Amino acid sequence: MQWTSGGRLDLVRIGEACRKLGAALVLDLTQSLGALPFSVRDVQPDFAVAASYKWLLGPYSVGLLYVAPKWQGGLPLEENWIQRANARDFSSLILYTEGYDAGARRFDMGERANFASLPAAVRAMKQLQEWKIAQISETAGALNRHLAEAAADLGFSAPSEPLRASHYLSLRRKAAIPRELPEMLAREKVFVSVRGSSIRVTPNVYNTVEDGERLIACLRRFAT
Repeated sequence: MQWTSGGRLDLVRIGEACRKLGAALVLDLTQSLGALPFSVRDVQPDFAVAASYKWLLGPYSVGLLYVAPKWQGGLPLEENWIQRANARDFSSLILYTEGYDAGARRFDMGERANFASLPAAVRAMKQLQEWKIAQISETAGALNRHLAEAAADLGFSAPSEPLRASHYLSLRRKAAIPRELPEMLAREKVFVSVRGSSIRVTPNVYNTVEDGERLIACLRRFAT
């Protein structure tokens, strides 16, 4: 998904094209993982990363990294003791080794055993599994479909539904968007982001049709 427009990207086809060219496919899934179905098996990225605090509903300072098996023997960017091969054996930590932990763990950060943040991140991902990503995507898509149609009457445009991610709506218009619009909306308990010439609207399963109608009513007052 393209983060400024909400445009949907066909990652399966992009992955196939990259492999034909011998190019590595590196994905930042922060704006979609947890709200849009994604399959490592189908896309076959070389690397994929996502921050936990967005659609994964987790805390700050936690992120996820996928490393394809063929790259798991590489050199990490960070050097720390916990990524070494003997890190689990605390009684032998003085026996320094040049070898790294098996698999993608060699790429992990120092102090990865964050006892405050990791349980929250794990519980959030279990909740997403219970809700099911496809259903989250469908729910957000229904809300955004209604918002896109209503906003069009106010002069806003968005990528057509087949070309946009279901959970991510970027509303654009020819007239400039007031810089103070997010603050004005926040006073009405409506929270969106302005990115350049677009208003980014990203409802989730906890939002309702009434929330969307309040946004449209506010835009009618503030942006016309």
